[in-house]
Amino acid sequence: MSIARVLETRSFDVVTCDAGKTVAQAIELLAEHRIGALPVVDAGSVVGIFSERDAIYKLRELGPVALSLGLRHAMTSPAVTVEPGTGALDALSLMTRRRIRHLPVMQAGRMVGFVSIGDLVKYRIEQIQSEATALRDYIQTA
Repeated sequence: MSIARVLETRSFDVVTCDAGKTVAQAIELLAEHRIGALPVVDAGSVVGIFSERDAIYKLRELGPVALSLGLRHAMTSPAVTVEPGTGALDALSLMTRRRIRHLPVMQAGRMVGFVSIGDLVKYRIEQIQSEATALRDYIQTA
């Protein structure tokens, strides 16, 4: 079970934000798309991740002035990334250790996907349910 398999089950585009935008503009994108984080890109390269947590931490630190702050000063950087061949359980372990909820999926220096901990947990639950069904079927026919 690899990240590539998880990406195969998804059918939506990755929402990104340019590094030159403000925190307020990034928050608008999060709200508009009902997502918790987005990759921050500069000249086509992922330079960080901006999440709800980043927004909250900056607002707590600076107050309303944080909204006009450049995204480069509020994002988490560098982004922790995985490759399509990374195992889903390895990615879950990485997320747990690093206390993060989103991972850009990189291949040959470009982003090919973006997964959340929710995506990985959902995929894992579906796999476990499938295995349980197979075991039940096997036991019933034995």
